[in-house]
Amino acid sequence: MRKKLVTRLFAVTVIATMTAGMFVGCGNKETENDTATADAVTQSDEKSEDELTAPYFKKGVYVSYPKDVEDAPQTSFYVFQDDTYGHTEEGTNGLGIPFDCEQKDGQVIFTMGGEGEESKEDFVVKTVESDGTVTGYFVGREDVQLIFKPIADVDPDTFNAQNYCNDGNENIYTDQNGWSVKYNPELFEVTTQNNITTFVYTGESAGTNMVTATYDVDMTAKEKRDKLIKDYGSTATTYEATFPGTEDVDGYWVTCPPAEDGSGLYSTAIVRDFMDGYLMFEVTGHNSGDEMADMEVSDALAMIIDSLTFE
Repeated sequence: MRKKLVTRLFAVTVIATMTAGMFVGCGNKETENDTATADAVTQSDEKSEDELTAPYFKKGVYVSYPKDVEDAPQTSFYVFQDDTYGHTEEGTNGLGIPFDCEQKDGQVIFTMGGEGEESKEDFVVKTVESDGTVTGYFVGREDVQLIFKPIADVDPDTFNAQNYCNDGNENIYTDQNGWSVKYNPELFEVTTQNNITTFVYTGESAGTNMVTATYDVDMTAKEKRDKLIKDYGSTATTYEATFPGTEDVDGYWVTCPPAEDGSGLYSTAIVRDFMDGYLMFEVTGHNSGDEMADMEVSDALAMIIDSLTFE
């Protein structure tokens, strides 16, 4: 059974947190005269904060920024997995911290940080607009009114702040086991199923070209290397070097060049010991015979491996 690494602990400074209040709108009920209508509106607008209805924040992604700062950068996000917990995330660097929250009586009590590093933040909710936008302030920082605006059509389970804030030319895939790579969304389609993630090249090329990342616990990295040598056949070569994205972790390379009279298929696998098993990145490509075109494809595949980082 695959062992999952605890999702990365986010380490960014919290620049904003939340408060919610249900904005009470005016009804359209007809009255006998304008005076009665005006009285009804006034009474509706004077609802007290104690009458705000929790939860103020629901499952989704909220961008947070100061209310009174002109052109405030909108790069800080609160990702709610439901109305009791979530994490912050910065669009500038992808960092953040986990939180739990309790929503009641016009307040949201946040418990920020991981185990052993927890701190409580009391957010007072002032308004909640019809679109779900929440305004308020943190106790002790009453002079900074904050806006928390929900982002429509964004899945909190797959949200990535850096991808959301960038220009769309480079995305970051972050795996639940603690590694990340960059890829061009215009050239690759990413699919994850169980313990395998594939980055399939969608540009013009010969045959299938992709990077496959696999984490498994059925053998060690060295054992997997030995199995790959057998699978690749007599033309396979192997060597050891530092694993990409690390400074001192040993990695095993196994390569299989294309046959002279074959389909142009070639493979390169890089394996390391990882948690209770191994982590492998395998490049599978096909050469077309057009040197420039083949180089463009292989460079795109290599860039994924070269961008590898570990949390």
